[in-house]
Amino acid sequence: MEISKGRGCVYSLEYHVVWCVKYRHKILTEQILSALKTILLTVCDEIEVKIIEFNGELDHIHILISCKPTHYIPDVVQKLKGVSSRVLMLQFSNELQRKLWGGHIWNPSYFIATVSENTESQIKEYIKNQGR
Repeated sequence: MEISKGRGCVYSLEYHVVWCVKYRHKILTEQILSALKTILLTVCDEIEVKIIEFNGELDHIHILISCKPTHYIPDVVQKLKGVSSRVLMLQFSNELQRKLWGGHIWNPSYFIATVSENTESQIKEYIKNQGR
């Protein structure tokens, strides 16, 4: 795990985040997952969050992120889901609007777990093996 230094603190904060497509529809093709990764990397760069690992299956995604102690995790997840939903709906409107309506791609819920240096390699491997 990478140790970072902030103003008055030293930290290493990593989170495993999982969220699902609304109604668990199987819409996340390779092309959509690739676009989603690009979108999430852009958003994370803007809010100073680092994506360590990313992958998904047809109906959900897994990401391993590193944050600063000043980040409020529900806001980070909301930003990632909100921006990615809007951009994907614009880029893939024909494909997505057939199965999803109302402009919402993601289920409002999500799973999050903290990651320690003892479990980081296991979680990275688990995420890499999604969709296989």
